[in-house]
Amino acid sequence: MAIIINLDVMMAMRKKSLTELAGEVDITLANLSILKNNKAKAIRFSTLEAICKALNCQPGDLLQYTEDEEKKEDES
Repeated sequence: MAIIINLDVMMAMRKKSLTELAGEVDITLANLSILKNNKAKAIRFSTLEAICKALNCQPGDLLQYTEDEEKKEDES
């Protein structure tokens, strides 16, 4: 997927554990772990807003676009 979620980086910068953040955002540990490990296919804006509020950051601090490897190979 071309979107990378840098949740682990922001959590480390803010010194927040997965359990602590899950409690603040009111999301299950399993779903937060899916986000943290870049396995998520989608995220609700309300969840993104809650994460940004808990980590005192902007959505752009969490989300990063990278060129998809499959698209690069198709263009060659």
